[in-house]
Amino acid sequence: MAALQTSSTSSTASQASEGSPAGATAAPAVSVTSAERLPRRRHRGLRKFARNKAAVAGAIIVTFAVLVALLAPWLSPYDPIATSFMTVRQAPSALHWFGTDELGRDILARMIFGARASLAAGVVSVGIAVIVGVPLGLLAGYFGRWVDAIVSRLADALLSIPFLILAIAMAAFLGASLTNAMIAIGVSAMPRFVRLARAQALTVKAEEYVEGARAIGLTDSRIIVRYILPNVLPPIIVQASLTVATAIIAEASLSFLGLGQLPPLPSWGSMLNTAKDFVEQAPWMSIFPGIAIFLTVLGFNLLGDGLRDALDPREQ
Repeated sequence: MAALQTSSTSSTASQASEGSPAGATAAPAVSVTSAERLPRRRHRGLRKFARNKAAVAGAIIVTFAVLVALLAPWLSPYDPIATSFMTVRQAPSALHWFGTDELGRDILARMIFGARASLAAGVVSVGIAVIVGVPLGLLAGYFGRWVDAIVSRLADALLSIPFLILAIAMAAFLGASLTNAMIAIGVSAMPRFVRLARAQALTVKAEEYVEGARAIGLTDSRIIVRYILPNVLPPIIVQASLTVATAIIAEASLSFLGLGQLPPLPSWGSMLNTAKDFVEQAPWMSIFPGIAIFLTVLGFNLLGDGLRDALDPREQ
């Protein structure tokens, strides 16, 4: 009889535990919450970027500039280097929306093709700076000692010279061409990425998971590529987007001085160089290229600021 009561009691208790609201909802609540939080954490940076109106505006401007550069042959209404002495310095009209220059060339066509030179100079020069500067910074921060001393002194020496002055000097030494201008700008911007990568590597290499990877016998190269580089990439991406804006201004400055894109090929800086002699007679020759440079640089700066907020690890 006692055994029967005990069995009945245990059966009743198990049924009560199965039928209770707490028992029924506890396990699914944990799994649903985990399933909801994972995509939220994964896409939090993207949603934060999308909520930043200035960052979205910058992304739209940059995307538009890139599309114009890529689709230049199909968007341009005229040949950018074709001259016409019958249409010299004509004001904006239905035939020439942005007017013509001192040789009768369509300014809109030259601006569309000039976007290629300006954006290529910005992207390629920053690519040179990243490819050279980031590995040097990682090596200096990870190994330290004499490697850090040599790389840091080299970066300090380059940083002691103003960015634009160094770019002008190197471009003058290499010779006037768009390629040499991109090399000069890339080398001038390289110390920024060396210092940034070095600082991030110094921070990450002290983490416990890096010490654990070193303890299990992973090689230094594998630790750098697998553990340190992924943590360095977010600030590098932000710095690269901001440096592209600086590189575009530098390319325009070099072209304005005759050290960048050579005539008759168009670039926004060389168009400003030509327009300086006709500011009073044909102000449209300088207004439109100046607006293009301003908007493109503004777009990259807004994009960089938005990426900085979205990729901030403290907000993840």
